[in-house]
Amino acid sequence: MSAVAPIPDTVTREDGRYALPNTVNIDLPANYRPSAKEEYMGPRHLAYFRAKLQKWREDLVEESKQTIDNLRDEVRDVGDEAERATRETENSLELRTRDRYRKLIGKIDKALKRIEEGRYGYCEETDEEIGIERLEARPIATLSLDAQERWEHRQKQMGD
Repeated sequence: MSAVAPIPDTVTREDGRYALPNTVNIDLPANYRPSAKEEYMGPRHLAYFRAKLQKWREDLVEESKQTIDNLRDEVRDVGDEAERATRETENSLELRTRDRYRKLIGKIDKALKRIEEGRYGYCEETDEEIGIERLEARPIATLSLDAQERWEHRQKQMGD
């Protein structure tokens, strides 16, 4: 049985919640998955989600760079009008996708900031636990499922 690395003292907060500064690294086992048996949003949970968010962010940045390179390398004056129109439509879709990535990267950065501040994993509206399963599915979630449903209901009412 392998020994678990100790948690640095710099990880706790006054209100009892854990904050994980960028300067603190916690070594997790290779196949680590957060468990409900562990303390909710304890240092290992935070380290896991920080790594997950950082990887997601890196992937989005890399895809955005590839999109820019593809658009830059493309020859613009080749083909007939139909071909140019098709290319412009494809470029427009690429740019919209890149804009979505930009917004998503902003949400990822905010989630990483919440990890540093000890607010990650807790609902911004009710301060309840968001839950491991929900964060696994949507690591940038800021609302509990109930609060999200209320928000969506309000949005729907405003739209009608």
